[in-house]
Amino acid sequence: MRAKAVITDFDKTLLRTDKTVSEYTRTVLQRCRGQGLAVMAATARPERSILAYRELLEFEAVTTLNGARILLPGGVVENALAPASVERMLEGIVAMPQVLISLETDQGIFSNVLIPEWEPVVFEGFPGLPECGRIYKILLSGPAGGLRETVRDSLTADAYLTVANGDLLQIMDRRATKWNGVKAMLGAAGIAAEDAVYFGDDNDDLEPIRRCGTGVAVANAIGAVLDRADAVAASNDLDGVARWIEENLL
Repeated sequence: MRAKAVITDFDKTLLRTDKTVSEYTRTVLQRCRGQGLAVMAATARPERSILAYRELLEFEAVTTLNGARILLPGGVVENALAPASVERMLEGIVAMPQVLISLETDQGIFSNVLIPEWEPVVFEGFPGLPECGRIYKILLSGPAGGLRETVRDSLTADAYLTVANGDLLQIMDRRATKWNGVKAMLGAAGIAAEDAVYFGDDNDDLEPIRRCGTGVAVANAIGAVLDRADAVAASNDLDGVARWIEENLL
């Protein structure tokens, strides 16, 4: 199969459910580099939470925060939300009962309640904003009734809404997409999209799966991704990305 780059999502795709990476997967990605394939990643995670994986797997470039911050060999591309837009959107959301609000920023994550898994700074001033330079993403969750509709009604023209893991609402600048991140990474490497293989599992992976030369869904992907993909690999817990690469590219 013709390919010059492999690009993979992290959670529920490359990583096992327990967030580990097998030695087999690490070895396969190392073999890719040995054969001249560029190895890249695209994730919803912030940079701080992928440092260990980046060091272990030696990615050439990484799209983080769904494209809000793109780490390239020659520098960083940022697609942050406009602060005025964030305040305007939060005005329509903050009154919702029991809604959990978090902001991913260049100063870490701020939330209106303590979320132990994320270890945020608790900020009770929404819809006002904490002291930070850039805001990359608004994260929202809470009771299902009406939240998604309220968020859609609150969106400004420069922002869009996507859903991860079935119920986590994410608001980002319209420029901040995984596909824009993939284009930037491939452009920096001088590789055409048709020469790239992309692996993913969730809504944010749909566009790169459709637009790259080969889009591969892991078996545990959501239905829309499975329907759109050119091929289906084994699940993340069976090292599906690495097995597909070994069987088709190496």
